[in-house]
Amino acid sequence: MEKATSLYRDVLGATVSDKVPLPEHGVYTVFVELGNTKLELLHPLGEKSPIAGFLQKNKAGGMHHICIEVDNINAAITDLKAKNIRTLSAEPRIGAHGKPVMFLHPKDCDGVLVELEEA
Repeated sequence: MEKATSLYRDVLGATVSDKVPLPEHGVYTVFVELGNTKLELLHPLGEKSPIAGFLQKNKAGGMHHICIEVDNINAAITDLKAKNIRTLSAEPRIGAHGKPVMFLHPKDCDGVLVELEEA
C-alpha cells in the first residue's frame, strides 16, 4: 500500500488520503483523487479480509474491482437483474464512503468484479 500510495502521490501528483482502517469491511483504504477519477487502494485488515485471497493469487497486487456511481442504486439493481446480471448479496450495504453499494457477479461482467455506489 505504501508503494502504491507513493506512486499516485509523489509520481502522478494525485491528492491522496491517509490510510484509514475499515474493520467492518476487513480492509485498510487510501483514497486517491486524479481529476475526474477516484481510486481506492486496499490492504487486508484481519484474516477474513475479502481481498486477502486476491492478494494470495496476485502477489504484486493489481486491480481488484471497478466502481460505477449510479443515481439510484435500487433502480440500477432492478434494471441489471432484468438483464440477468447477478448480484453478490441480496441487498445493498453501506460501503467505504458511507453510501449504499452493491457488487455484481464477475461472471456476468466479463470477469470483472463491478461495484455500484449510489451518488
